[in-house]
Amino acid sequence: MRLRTVAFSNLRRRKGRAAFLVAGLLVGIGTVVVLLTLSQALTVQAQNNLETYGANIVVAPRSDGLSLTYGGVTLGNVAVGAQEIRQADLARIASIPNRHNIAIIAPELLGAVSVKGRQSLLMGVQPKNEFDLKKWWSVDGRPPRNGHELVAGSAAAAALHLHTGGSVSVDGRPFTVSGILRPTGSQDDDLLITDLGTAQGVLHRPGQVSMVQVAALCSNCPVEKIVAQLGGVLPGTKVTAMQDKVKNRMHAIDQFRSFSWLVAGVIIGIEALVVFVTMMGSVNERTREIGIFRALGFRRLHVTGLILIEATVASLLAGVLGYLAGMGVSYAVLPLLAGDGVSVTWAPSLAGGAVGLAVVIGAVASLYPALRASRMDPTVALRAL
Repeated sequence: MRLRTVAFSNLRRRKGRAAFLVAGLLVGIGTVVVLLTLSQALTVQAQNNLETYGANIVVAPRSDGLSLTYGGVTLGNVAVGAQEIRQADLARIASIPNRHNIAIIAPELLGAVSVKGRQSLLMGVQPKNEFDLKKWWSVDGRPPRNGHELVAGSAAAAALHLHTGGSVSVDGRPFTVSGILRPTGSQDDDLLITDLGTAQGVLHRPGQVSMVQVAALCSNCPVEKIVAQLGGVLPGTKVTAMQDKVKNRMHAIDQFRSFSWLVAGVIIGIEALVVFVTMMGSVNERTREIGIFRALGFRRLHVTGLILIEATVASLLAGVLGYLAGMGVSYAVLPLLAGDGVSVTWAPSLAGGAVGLAVVIGAVASLYPALRASRMDPTVALRAL
């Protein structure tokens, strides 16, 4: 009689206990799969959406005597310093080794203009890039669509009596106010924002920008590398990483991942205890059966193998079902946590890990009960007959 045959026969005869063992492991493995799947999906989403927090690298002209007034740019008496960045040079960014980590490049030109007899600060931008970078900007109206439109910051609009749809002359050039920027609590409230090419013409600085804000996805590379690479292709500039933003973003992601692993570890410990208690109960109930096996010539190794085979078969089934159940729950829960645009990835490594983990838990937790069963004195067991 083969041990495998006896093991399967025992599982069929004790369906209730086998089902309890499988169900207990299934819930644990499924929970671990859900945690790790959601952690991975949310981490990928966070990495892909880091640009929603704004720029984490600023490129500005290099100078020894700058006084910072807006984003690291020298304005002095609302006049930008002599050194500027050539817009054409920004094409070199596409040649850096970590170019795939660059999410958004937003060049900006700043300068003083005259509006209704008052000095104001004009900022030229590439509207799509700028508004994608600064997702916290909210406009009553819409961003500028051409070189004849501008968006006024809330403070500038109030001081200059501007309103959406109205007209205003900037250094003698007519503009339509396409929108009013809602209060941000920053210097953005004082700006008049228009198309970069138009601003270059108004300020008489063709092909120049005052600064460049860069959103870099630095989840898998140190931001210092990107800073060094940008400095190499943009000589004469000062490239600064806003380390606090990057570190805070990465720290939040790492904390979530660590929490998932911690919870998974607790669940694994609980599942091992469930298997241990279940197998110990099974051994205690089968005292006479094990005594008969020993009397029939079963060695201690045979009895140990019998118990371990039963636990391994039940654990294998629980691992497969737990993985499938966990992935199903992940599909149902992920849209509630992350919304659309994030998908669950079927990773073969996770499937193998789930099944392997279930088998290891079952085997390790059943080892002591199996050894205890193998050490049972057959004469003592047979007295119960």
